[in-house]
Amino acid sequence: MSKKLVAFNGSRRKNGNTSILLEHFLKGAKNNAIKADAFNAHELNLEYCRGCLRCNLLGYCSIHGDDWAMVAEKILDADVIVFASPIYFHHLSASMKKLLDRFRSFVKVQVTETDLIHTPHTIWKKDFVLLLTMGSSNTKDAAPVIDLFKYITSILGPENKLHIITANRLVVVNQLLSTEEELVKTYNKLQLPVYLAKEDVIKNQELLDKVSKLGRSLLA
Repeated sequence: MSKKLVAFNGSRRKNGNTSILLEHFLKGAKNNAIKADAFNAHELNLEYCRGCLRCNLLGYCSIHGDDWAMVAEKILDADVIVFASPIYFHHLSASMKKLLDRFRSFVKVQVTETDLIHTPHTIWKKDFVLLLTMGSSNTKDAAPVIDLFKYITSILGPENKLHIITANRLVVVNQLLSTEEELVKTYNKLQLPVYLAKEDVIKNQELLDKVSKLGRSLLA
């Protein structure tokens, strides 16, 4: 039986590096003829989570009239969920965070004397994929996002798996596909050492190959 995938792109740049990374993942996944749905997060009609807590009792979000019911159905039905986002100020893009906040409706939250207890309405067993692009040369800028997803996947089910791929030092559109000559010009403008251009062309190609392989392996 074919596995099902749903993917969310948190970038507003149509041909940006986040989109390129996601496209390579989906290309690898679709080679296995699986059912895949992909959405641009900023194009979804989603209300903000209101923190009303009604989902504690209902088992689903009480907000009506937007795309969440459709999106939630895709998420619950999927074997693999992909989140692709640029890192803006050490965190997800606004459209992706807006989407992620609605995940609150998948769990019951109980306030205790010392903490919160999160109990999913249904125990999940899914593969989560986190594809992150950032301008920083140091992937530590993605740490807050990675920590958040480690927590989310853990509370939704002990058998969930989180796969993380980060791409760094990406400061211009389409940079993942840039040639060495193009990167030299870019790095000169940014006052970065030009010797990095040769290294980064190789690194970026290896990264795209890694993403495609991950897509193929998870949907095999």
